[in-house]
Amino acid sequence: MPTNPADERILAEGKYLRFLIRDGWEFIRRVNVSGIIGIVPVTNEGKLVLVEQYRPPVDCSVIELPAGLVGDVAGQEGETLETAAARELEEETGYRAAHWARVADGAPSAGASGERMTIFLATGLTKVGPGGGDHTESIRVHEVPLAEVPDWLIWQKQRGVEVDLKVYAGLFFAQTSK
Repeated sequence: MPTNPADERILAEGKYLRFLIRDGWEFIRRVNVSGIIGIVPVTNEGKLVLVEQYRPPVDCSVIELPAGLVGDVAGQEGETLETAAARELEEETGYRAAHWARVADGAPSAGASGERMTIFLATGLTKVGPGGGDHTESIRVHEVPLAEVPDWLIWQKQRGVEVDLKVYAGLFFAQTSK
């Protein structure tokens, strides 16, 4: 049942996160962004493009879908979800997509955050750059044949790398797109 935001109390606030409490429940909200996008890039050869980067909250590298914040770049606060998805795909993986499909929208961590994420399937990929992220990121790009993704993810876990659970949702959308 919806509640009144006036019942919320701010406990702390940073550049992109606000820590709140309402009725004894502590949670975060994104601030200074207009959305969050995730991308499921599938190459013409049937490979899922994933990214790996160190994430301080879990203190290890994490295999993820390419993703990012919408409206967080100065001068681009009004960008659309689609524009942000295209920007993040090229920035993180070095690919551009000819075809985009919005496949899901929802709460990735409803118990801890009020954020919502929109996931896009990106196909018709063309490699236009190295990827690797912007100047604040150090991203490694992986291209894994769709049939091999489950075993590859198990191997990643065995070598001490976390796997973001959204990767499994991305694999579902990638496999059902064929």
